[in-house]
Amino acid sequence: MQADKQLLRIPGPTPIPPSVQRAMSQPMIGHRGQEMKELINTVKEKLKPIFGTQEDVLIYTASGTAALETAVINAVQPGDEVLIIVTGAFGDRFTKICDEYHMKVHKYEVTWGEGAEPEQLAVLLQKLPNVKAVFATFCETSTAVLNPIKELAKVVHRESDALFIVDGVSCIGGTETKMDEWGLDIVVTGSQKAMMLPAGLAFIAASNRAWKVIEANPHARFYLDMRKYRDKLQKDSTPFTPAVSLLQGLKQALALMDAEGLHSIYERHETMKVMTRAAFKALSIPLLTADVHASPTVTAVKPDDFAAEELRKVVKTNFGLTLAGGQQHLKGQIFRIGHMGYCSPADILQVIGIIEIGLQQIGKTIDLGLGVKAAQTAYLEMKL
Repeated sequence: MQADKQLLRIPGPTPIPPSVQRAMSQPMIGHRGQEMKELINTVKEKLKPIFGTQEDVLIYTASGTAALETAVINAVQPGDEVLIIVTGAFGDRFTKICDEYHMKVHKYEVTWGEGAEPEQLAVLLQKLPNVKAVFATFCETSTAVLNPIKELAKVVHRESDALFIVDGVSCIGGTETKMDEWGLDIVVTGSQKAMMLPAGLAFIAASNRAWKVIEANPHARFYLDMRKYRDKLQKDSTPFTPAVSLLQGLKQALALMDAEGLHSIYERHETMKVMTRAAFKALSIPLLTADVHASPTVTAVKPDDFAAEELRKVVKTNFGLTLAGGQQHLKGQIFRIGHMGYCSPADILQVIGIIEIGLQQIGKTIDLGLGVKAAQTAYLEMKL
């Protein structure tokens, strides 16, 4: 295997388009000069449609987890009651953050691999009249579940006055998101997933309703203070030193997304999901998540007659293909295929073909080409 030939198919970080890499290699510019003001002015407007909002999308030099923490400390304060929908490891991360800041945490725990049920959420909210915020994960990366965020938002606003705060890190840019229309109060994401950038930028948008709460919140915060970022963004600037090269890459990534069109992007991700799932169904290898809750950006596979880690090792060694493993209690039980951002149906055909060879190499008897054929058929059916 050639050392430089690596096939990264994990749910983040994801491959970077060559034109974005070139953009990030441009000469450095001053972070307080006119060139930076023009750059920020360009990207801030192009981020809004991706979130489905007319509100400003704040840009942080930070990780996705920093975005989650930002949402917590700006919207709630110690002692506040919160309800966290936990469908996997990243819902659990919201719990850990809220615990660290001494919020009174209630949890709606869902079996990993299943999606949250709106009516079950309604029952819980009826018992918790003092909840100030409900936290949910749009795409639960650890299980490849896409939660019904639109329906959950309706329930939150019907049953409470709580803010609805959404982690969209592994699907914003790859899944239709209508923040304003659906009534999402705070939405966050990171750069290293469907946004086609390296890790290092976080994006956060808040509704007018959320801003009233944020403004009135006495909770101390400094670097993560959303008010600072909003005020500076309105002047096409940032409160602290930004990741200049990443912002140059962001401009190009947004240009690529604009050229393809959001509808086409969402259709491409849906096609890759259907192709991937069709392949494993044809190979009689179980999927962790049912079709109704399946994410268009990542697929989780739960084999019952071979070791997930053995397959991951052999495809990495022989083909340079990196697949993700399971997290927490699913470690060693599943493998996950990322298909988001700079990824196409052609990439899916390549991945399935490699996995079929890997399955043969670890001793699982399959008909070579069966999964690829199923993926090809799914692609053609999706294009009818």
